[in-house]
Amino acid sequence: MSMTGEGSLLLINKPKNWTSFDVVNKLKHLLKIKKIGHAGTLDPLAKGLLLIGIGKYTKKLESLQGLDKTYEGIIEIGKTTPSFDLETPFDSASDYRNIKPQEIVLAVETLTGELDQIPPVFSAIKVNGQRAYKSARKNEKILLKSRKIKIYKFEIIQLILPEIHFRVVCSKGTYIRSLAKDLGEKLGVGGYLKELIRTQVGEYKLENALLLGQLIDQINYYNESN
Repeated sequence: MSMTGEGSLLLINKPKNWTSFDVVNKLKHLLKIKKIGHAGTLDPLAKGLLLIGIGKYTKKLESLQGLDKTYEGIIEIGKTTPSFDLETPFDSASDYRNIKPQEIVLAVETLTGELDQIPPVFSAIKVNGQRAYKSARKNEKILLKSRKIKIYKFEIIQLILPEIHFRVVCSKGTYIRSLAKDLGEKLGVGGYLKELIRTQVGEYKLENALLLGQLIDQINYYNESN
């Protein structure tokens, strides 16, 4: 935690199945404060580093959102889902067994650098005043425009097909789910994001973050003691 006269910055290790808003709302209630927000949304199924601004520090959150981010995770090829992750059921399956490691390496190389990326329809982007995921859940047709992003590094950590364990360093606005989908398409068998953890935002690192559960317990203990 960073404490200054301008407010506080909390580094939180967000658990799986919590939305970023859930974390903010929980801390807002426990700390009994009005000014609180987060920089850089994490999907509910993603884990890892979430930056929380408290008090006057909320004014600095916009600049923090623009920082580069580092992720680690698992892409599984040979299956697809509408949300590009496990939020929705599988909607296709293909035989991946003829895919060679070198093909994966070459496909990853083509997904490095400046890219035009189309965000997932199951995302919080607003379309005609409504969150895209709300329209997607109603099976309404949505057309999202591509956006410029940068993938500085896309490293394969380990290949245990159909799983590809990876590390990505990317610019603001990058959807790793879309990257997983694009990789699967380039390999011709489809793919989706199986697991994701954010390990770094700018110079802020997950290893210095507080576990959300432990923080909640500490706050509850303090509130009960006072």
